[in-house]
Amino acid sequence: MLQGETRSAGESRTGNGAGPVYWFTAALAGTLVRAVARRDWRGRHHLPASGGYLTAVNHTSYADPFSYGLFQYHSGRPARFLGKAPLFSVPVLGAALRSMGHIPVHRRTSRASDALVDAKEALARGCCVAVYPEGTFTDDPELWPSRAKTGVARLALETGAPVIPVAQWNAHELIPAAGSVVRRSRPWYRRTVLRVMAGPPVDLSDLRGREITAPVLEEAGLRIMDAITTLLEELREEPRPARKSRPAHEAGPDSREDRRAGAA
Repeated sequence: MLQGETRSAGESRTGNGAGPVYWFTAALAGTLVRAVARRDWRGRHHLPASGGYLTAVNHTSYADPFSYGLFQYHSGRPARFLGKAPLFSVPVLGAALRSMGHIPVHRRTSRASDALVDAKEALARGCCVAVYPEGTFTDDPELWPSRAKTGVARLALETGAPVIPVAQWNAHELIPAAGSVVRRSRPWYRRTVLRVMAGPPVDLSDLRGREITAPVLEEAGLRIMDAITTLLEELREEPRPARKSRPAHEAGPDSREDRRAGAA
């Protein structure tokens, strides 16, 4: 069983309505992952049992979709990932991604907004939509989360969907992140422990219903990344570095306007 929590009585061991391609992919990935890693899964009780919701996940390695994806799949609510559009053009892989309901992101093109539309439709159908808020791998050399782009905040505020922060750690030991100074912490003959932890929904209640401006999106993004980083501190068993602490003056969505008004 898993370290940190046990399987719920109603959890399926075979499938969960995700479709045969998703089931086969999860079964194959699970077999491969178990051969090289152990699992430490925590906080799945925070994942909603029904209704659409967003998960915001830190991104450190090409192995992340397997580490987090299996955690999410075995909750009974498989994730629909937002992923780079070129992956959907790869023969066989692209067809499989579409079959599983994943969502292509056409960056820096006239179709860039399509992903938001598709994600909203998935949320309306009651799906879990998984987002890497940073948009790519973290640029932090020690693999702490970096700044969020606006996509997950906009989705949350425009749809009202809850945002569940998820932190993961040690996937980089399977596939090291480029530019990272973090190294494998155990001998090669000991299996990596893939740690994944979900937390309670990020509180965005005071931002919902407001005009969606750049400061509001920035504030929502800061809260989401702070929640992920707090979970990651627990998984890594160490505090975040000072550079990742939120400055006291960044207290809310109106702070920028307040500073401008004061300067005037």
